[in-house]
Amino acid sequence: MNILFLSISSLPPMKAHGISLDLIRQMKEHGHNVYVVCSNERRNGQPTTLVEECGCHVLRVRIGNNKNTNIIEKGITNLMLPHQYIAAIKKYFSDVKFDAVLYPTPPVTQAATVSYIKKRDGAKAYLLLKDIFPQNAVDIGMMTKKGPKSIVYKMFRRKEEKLYRISDSIGCMSQANVDFLLKHNPYIPAERVHINPNSVDVFPYERNLAVKAEIYKKYGIPAEATTFIYGGNLGRPQDIPFIVECLKANADKPDRFFVVCGNGTEYPKLKAYIEEYKPSNVLLINGLPKAEYEDFVKAFDVGLIFLDHRFTIPNFPSRLLSYMQSRMPVLACTDPNTDIGQVITEGGFGWWCESNSTDAFTAKVEEAIAADREAMGDKGYEYLTEHYTSAHSYETLMKHL
Repeated sequence: MNILFLSISSLPPMKAHGISLDLIRQMKEHGHNVYVVCSNERRNGQPTTLVEECGCHVLRVRIGNNKNTNIIEKGITNLMLPHQYIAAIKKYFSDVKFDAVLYPTPPVTQAATVSYIKKRDGAKAYLLLKDIFPQNAVDIGMMTKKGPKSIVYKMFRRKEEKLYRISDSIGCMSQANVDFLLKHNPYIPAERVHINPNSVDVFPYERNLAVKAEIYKKYGIPAEATTFIYGGNLGRPQDIPFIVECLKANADKPDRFFVVCGNGTEYPKLKAYIEEYKPSNVLLINGLPKAEYEDFVKAFDVGLIFLDHRFTIPNFPSRLLSYMQSRMPVLACTDPNTDIGQVITEGGFGWWCESNSTDAFTAKVEEAIAADREAMGDKGYEYLTEHYTSAHSYETLMKHL
């Protein structure tokens, strides 16, 4: 089968690991011919290139800037992207007839690219629904459904509906995602929608106390404290002002230490808090290379997930998987509409509270300090191997293709 994988992301080399790359390699290892179209942002200063990586044909298309930029440039980039992708596919893959096209959201603007491939080749279209846009932007005040500014929302909403209509199958992150999608888009046949969550290759992992001691020494982290780490995007979806309030509520308590490692548009707010208040139990790191972060995250006791309380869509952040891979229990502080907290608590590998109360967050921190975290982390690792492997995702994908 010739499979085309469309991604808005600037994917790392195919030998690396991640939710998209692991699935791509699964398809290749099962004998499929895999073609990948991904982005190469203008800031990198590189032209469109076609290379072969791990037996896959990888087309990196030069586009505008999409990450860590203002909303206007991001919007223009996403609107232009399908035209640039279609032109690149015509140039480099004109002699390939695709049997299937896969595409994770965001963005919904991929509808035009998918439509082109379906019409040209009669390909099956499979949507990996990672994000529900533009409703997520409405939830956190980046768009509005009323007034003069609603024109932007309405434009993206039409594109979203088109994407759903042309998708032969839609794989969602969780049951809450399935329920939300069908409730708000009743024109979608229910039989097209199913659960196919974020997934990764799972590797044997044992705790390395020597590496942990080395990292603690390097960054001045007290060995006697219970350590909590948040790793990932620091943008508006995470509600950075609330994270700051949570850190303030737990400031200078020697039995707990918080590490925040990431970057994004809201990073300066965290940096400003650290510089002004200088809390003794908080470490802020402006991101790490992926390979270094994978070793870094394993040194800590509890993984943190934050989501803005205003979300009505059921987000399911992929960073959960890196915590589970590291045999680390998870404390999720989110809106009540996502079911990630339910998965974590029912699976026995963490805690959940709503992201509108620093008292509730602190209470869960206290529970984590007193808990048998090693046993809970082991449960998380077992849950990962049973539910979130790239092999499971591939099997689900093939069943529906």
